[in-house]
Amino acid sequence: MLMTNPKFSLYLHVPFCRTICTYCAFNTYAGMDDQISPFVAALAQEIRWLAAHAPAMPIGTIYFGGGTPSLLTPEHYAVLFKTLYESFTIDSDAEISLEANPNDLNLAYLTALREVGFNRISIGMQSAQPTELELFHRRHDVPMVTAAVEAARGAGFDNLNLDLIFGIPNQTMASWQQTLDHAIALGPQHFSLYGLELKGGTALTKDVKAGLLPTPDDDLAADMYEWASTLLPQAGMQQYEISNWCVPGYEARHNLQYWRNLPYAGLGPGAHGYLGGARTIVMRHPERYIEAMQKSPTKADVFPRTPATSKVSPIDAKMEMSETIMMGLRLTQEGIERADFQARFGVDLVTLHQATIDKFVRRGLLYVDDVRVRLTEQGRFVSNAILRELV
Repeated sequence: MLMTNPKFSLYLHVPFCRTICTYCAFNTYAGMDDQISPFVAALAQEIRWLAAHAPAMPIGTIYFGGGTPSLLTPEHYAVLFKTLYESFTIDSDAEISLEANPNDLNLAYLTALREVGFNRISIGMQSAQPTELELFHRRHDVPMVTAAVEAARGAGFDNLNLDLIFGIPNQTMASWQQTLDHAIALGPQHFSLYGLELKGGTALTKDVKAGLLPTPDDDLAADMYEWASTLLPQAGMQQYEISNWCVPGYEARHNLQYWRNLPYAGLGPGAHGYLGGARTIVMRHPERYIEAMQKSPTKADVFPRTPATSKVSPIDAKMEMSETIMMGLRLTQEGIERADFQARFGVDLVTLHQATIDKFVRRGLLYVDDVRVRLTEQGRFVSNAILRELV
């Protein structure tokens, strides 16, 4: 992929969360709605800044994600798309995705988004169980998910992802099966299934720590994952990454860029990027971000830094190699292609870790041939242990 896909990706983070949720980077920001227009202007300015200071960067994918991108209006997106196309060379067939909450979606809004330029949508369904949605303080219910999917289809979206979470406190195997059955019946092209991680200061994490909710059962979560891994192929879905399944041909191209450890620019408050041989982080708080982009810079920021960048961490060759192994092995079919790895690092992966790889091959956890190294089905359940020895 390194030699045949030199494209860059853009990730644009829209952090206006109205609720506290387990997968968002931000807690509630009260009264942020009146800052959306200044935020859009600031994000447009950061896009222009990056383009002016970056080397030639053909763009293959654009992803609006993070907090609540579906709070922006089509007019806001028209401004951002105009800026993007004026600033960068964007492929005519670029994958352009929006992450959205079901309750923010209707036919008129989705039709306008399609006309602006979006061609893929990712909907945060999370669960088909009302009690489970209440744990996440979601603003949608199950009928809203169905209505959102139908509206997306009516607007012309033929590339649609649903996000689901398993391993939730009090979730049973039966409730998980009902959720997945309901989601499959909606007919998406792509699924992202995430095991719940209790971290940060979310209300759910606090309730578990306080004993108000039971700690999720890891063994049950593993059974849920295994059941999904059996059911989804029967529904025509192939697994191409540890947490992702799709109808063949509908792999998330933006996420493949990430899992192949190839460059992507992260713009907007809290966004992470990998560009110019460094990991970048944009300042988290929207108000500080807007202020930073409104001010005239007092010094020349060096690519990949922008006026809103809070941290730049150079990645040396050893770290790049470790990250490439760690992320590449998540790709369940592709794995790590040995020729690309050798072209990138000057050494064959199998030769580099011969004894360790041989051990895991004997245990049936890794598959190796002349083309690639990848996890076996059994290896996917112990991937963290394998990676600890390889990186």
